This record gives sequence, C-alpha cells and structure tokens, in this order.
Amino acid sequence: MTAVAEHTISSAVQGFLNGPKKLYIGGEFVDAASGQTFATYNPADGQKLADVAHGQAEDIDRAVRAARTAFEDGPWSRMKANERERMIWRVGDILSARAEEFGQLEALDNGKSVAIATAVDVAWAADVFRYYAGWATKIEGSTVNVSMPFSPGGEFHAYTLREAIGVCGLIVPWNFPLLMSSWKLAPALAAGNTVILKPAEQTPLTALLLAEVFEEAGFPPGVVNIVPGFGDAGAALSGHDDVDKVAFTGSTEVGKKIVDAAKGNLKKVTLELGGKSPNIVFADADFDSAVEGSLNAWLFNHGQCCVAGTRLYVEDTIFEKFTEPSRTQRARSRSDPASIPPPSSDRWSRRSSSTRSPVTSVRESPTAHVHSPAVTAGAIRLLRRADCLRRRQARILHRSGGDLRTRRGSAAVQRGRRTHHCRKRFHLRTCRRHLDP
Repeated sequence: MTAVAEHTISSAVQGFLNGPKKLYIGGEFVDAASGQTFATYNPADGQKLADVAHGQAEDIDRAVRAARTAFEDGPWSRMKANERERMIWRVGDILSARAEEFGQLEALDNGKSVAIATAVDVAWAADVFRYYAGWATKIEGSTVNVSMPFSPGGEFHAYTLREAIGVCGLIVPWNFPLLMSSWKLAPALAAGNTVILKPAEQTPLTALLLAEVFEEAGFPPGVVNIVPGFGDAGAALSGHDDVDKVAFTGSTEVGKKIVDAAKGNLKKVTLELGGKSPNIVFADADFDSAVEGSLNAWLFNHGQCCVAGTRLYVEDTIFEKFTEPSRTQRARSRSDPASIPPPSSDRWSRRSSSTRSPVTSVRESPTAHVHSPAVTAGAIRLLRRADCLRRRQARILHRSGGDLRTRRGSAAVQRGRRTHHCRKRFHLRTCRRHLDP
C-alpha cells in the first residue's frame, strides 16, 4: 500500500469548521428562523464537517427584504462606479491572500484536491472579481440621433441609460462552488445590484467564508446575502415577487421549474444548464496529445464540468488503439485502491463527487461513454464525409498556391468553409439524435 503525505489543515480552516455556520443576511450572521441546521460532509471519507443553518422560505424572505432595502435606501446602487470598482477589486485581493484557506476548505467540502482547488478555483475566482471590478466604470449608455417624420424641423435629445436591475437571486451548483459563486456575484455587483446567493446544500462552506471577505472589503449591509438551504429555498427565491432576476446553474429539470416560478412577476432569468460536449478524433491526430486530452476532458474535476468531453467519436482505424489507455487506467484503479489518494494529497486531481456517490462510478465513466465501433458506424460515415471536405479545402489551397488574395481562390475557400460548417452542424445533431448511450 502506498503511503501518501497529507497536508495539515490550517488553524484558520479548523477554526472556521469549529465555529457556528449561520446565514448571512443584512450584514449579520444569523440563525435560521426555524432554528434548524443540516450537516455537510467530507465526500472523501463521509465524515461530518460541520452543521450549517438551514435556510428556508422565511429566511429567503428576510434576505430579499434586506437586499431590497440596501438597493432602494442604501448607498450601493448610488455609489460612484469607481468606488464599487475598488471594493470588488478588494474582494479579489483578499481571496488571493487567503487562497490556501479557501483551497483547503473547498477540498474538504467538495472533494477535489487542495492543489486544484487552490490553483484553479480560488485563483480563478479572484481574477473574476478583478475582471468585473473594471466593468463597473465601463457600463455606459448612448445618445440617439432621432428623426421624427411627423415633426419636421423638430429637435430632440434622446439617450439610453443602463441601470442596475435591482435584487438578484443567484443559485449555484456543487461542482465549482466558489468559482460559480464568483461568476454570478461579480457581474451583478459591478452593475450595482444587490444579491442573495443560495449555494448548493452539498457545498455551502466556501460561500459562507466568502461572506467574511465581503465584510472585510467593506460592503454595505444587505448588498450581499448568503442563505444555504435545499430545493425549497431555491424555489422560494425563484418565485419571490420582490426578486428582479434569477441566475441559475444546474440541471435542465430544475431550470424548467425556475422559469415556471419566475413568471409571477416576469422576472428576468439566466440559465446555464446541462449538456453534452463531443470530442472528435481523426486518425491523423497527434495520438498522445489526443489520448491525454480526451482523458482530461472526461476526468477533470471528477467529470463534473459543464464542458466535459463526455462523448468521444474516434475514427474506426484507430479505435481499438485509442481506447486501450482508458481501459488500462480503469483496470489499474480497480486493482489498486491505494492508488486513490485523499483530497489533501498533491497527487489527487480526480476525486469522487461531493454527492458522496461511490468512487467506482467515477472511475468507470471513461469507458462507459466510448461508443463501440458498431454503434459509431453512422458517426464514422459522417466523420469521413467531414474529412473529405477538409481534404477538399486543402486541395483548393494547393491549387491556388496558398494565395487567398486571388479572387478565385478566396471564393472557393469560402465556399468550402461554408459547406464544412454546415456539414459539421448536421453531424453533431445526428450524433445526438441517434447515438446517445
């Protein structure tokens, strides 16, 4: 059995875990109205990390009222844009300064490695806040040259003004808890909105730690509110008549429910829902790079990624050779359980998911989604057709001497590209319709 050196949990993270995990509403950490809590677990070993205040509909209503008061009566929406810019930028700086703390907590709560959580999730989240901080001073309107046929000689002054929407409800999933929160919080705040963040019930901890960052950065009370809870809290937020917009990342099924709940006050809705992302590998590809890239496309962030390459189409002449590394890795994982290190190890970049499902279900995913040669026969025919178009483009370039400035060569290449793009779209639609496993 292989010995694995583990990181020591920092005293700051341990102190956070030992303390109470309350809702963050109106600039204060408060208990849930019901007094109830729920447990959050370490998916690596199933051990309880902490008890978290269980936000429900009444707590969502409290948070919405706090956000509305902050928007209507507080300084945030009327603050000079460069002042908002500095405060949001400060959030990014604090995240960078506390990167190790956030990385360790994300690894414990979500299951990904400390190395990935720190170098990817935390670092990226900090950059997201800095990026959108700059947008606070770039949100501008325009003047319009108006011509009114019914008023000859009339003079008009018309302009557009971009204003904050108001109170925004933000609902994020568990696969990138901190990063997804930053994607939704930063642009909403840069535009001058106030927000209620509802993190996934499986991974609420870094969202609550983020509340400390907003306090340290000097955000006015009520601008940012964080309410952990389950589906009933998300439903209450989506259907609340005093929420002006809902942004949601998650399943298509829940997205449909959010659209239905939002119709009460016709609130604006932004959805990022599930999908399939196909990888296509031709026989003349760089073999080693294609294998490594395809495996990473499946397994990055334990396979839970909105752009994960969960569908692989391989040209038939290299199919067996190409899929062998996937089977080899699967067999190695099954035969050597010790090869799966804990999330605190530097060796670990493909962990079990935070839903605490068996690790084997993640290990088996590579070969489970590789279509056999028989199943992919139709797809391969389409791939060959696309390859013929690609070769045709190459011949056109060769005949024109590679000179795209000639009228004939340029037109021919453009026609070839249009045909290729059209066929590519047809190919992907056909694969989805007929070849889903």
